[in-house]
Amino acid sequence: MARGKKQTKGSSGFNQKSTDSFLVKNSCKPDVKTTLTGLQILEIDVVSDEVPTPESSVEVHQRISLIDGTILDDTYKTGETDHFSLEEAIPGYREGLLLTGVGGRSRFFVPPGLAWGKQGSGKRIGPNAVLIIDVRLIQIL
Repeated sequence: MARGKKQTKGSSGFNQKSTDSFLVKNSCKPDVKTTLTGLQILEIDVVSDEVPTPESSVEVHQRISLIDGTILDDTYKTGETDHFSLEEAIPGYREGLLLTGVGGRSRFFVPPGLAWGKQGSGKRIGPNAVLIIDVRLIQIL
């Protein structure tokens, strides 16, 4: 970083520090499991052993937010489920859904390397942002 340049909220450096701190603290919570890729998962409701495959399409209810609480999407609130192919999903979301049984509910804490990385996505997801995805897998399509 150039001398005299201050890191501000939304900057890559600021977000990386917040991300690292959040993920370290979150990984110490007793019910949070961390996969080999770094995805953190909190299983809220386990219902079934029937899980999707990488080629599956799914129907879900989801609330996607940032660590500062900003909500990016909330189908629980709208009542409208979302449908998509796992091949279209960001790597962390795909990995988490592959471990979630039909009817189950989990919360995924997706590190930037499994989400939008250093570039972020549009104006809403900054660089090096963690995504928190609260998802219920309604069905495999």
